[in-house]
Amino acid sequence: MYTVLVCDDDIAILDSLEIYLKLEGYNVLRADNGRAALEQVRDNEVHCVILDIMMPGLDGLQATLKMREKHNIPIILLSAKSEDTDKITGLSFGADDYVTKPFNPLELMARVKSQIRRFTSLGSMEKKEGVITTGGLSLDTLAKELTLDGEPIKLTATEYGIISVLMENLGRVLSTGQIYEAVWNEPACYAEKTVTVHVRRIREKIEINPKDPKYLKVVWGIGYKIEKY
Repeated sequence: MYTVLVCDDDIAILDSLEIYLKLEGYNVLRADNGRAALEQVRDNEVHCVILDIMMPGLDGLQATLKMREKHNIPIILLSAKSEDTDKITGLSFGADDYVTKPFNPLELMARVKSQIRRFTSLGSMEKKEGVITTGGLSLDTLAKELTLDGEPIKLTATEYGIISVLMENLGRVLSTGQIYEAVWNEPACYAEKTVTVHVRRIREKIEINPKDPKYLKVVWGIGYKIEKY
């Protein structure tokens, strides 16, 4: 049985979602704030998170960032805001999907089912095997080796750190600050220029045409991602 964590400071929404999720056969965990959600993920095996953005204390966006430091489980954000910029912000923080309130519960259940299917068939299996693959690009996290179409790619330690952070978040956009802090383990001062230089070098090694990359792509104004194939 798959477990879904629902986090919202509105008890009525928690109650409603718990009913629908249990009807779909899911085990349900509840939290009413971001910190409680992090504790639930830490202490339980969770296969999907439904997370409200607007909450007191630690909000949904910050909770998403914290979860992404250790987990690749699907995260669906809930928000009363429907602007495209709000959706892009949510996705850039590491969420997999974004649903606007008020929402159709049946549509949300369909999205949960889709995210869990993708996670169990792709994400979690890749993590357990220690190998993350997209197209012809493959990262062996145990051997710490990157290959392209079966051929090893020579990387510096910093380049490996950047590619591993991006590969562990396939399809997700990470800001230069997020990348910098994950690789350098220090506050992201002057992060943009530093990360950009290393990304350019990585592209020269893995792309046929670095100016028109297949794998390592920029999302202007937000950051970088490794495309998921």
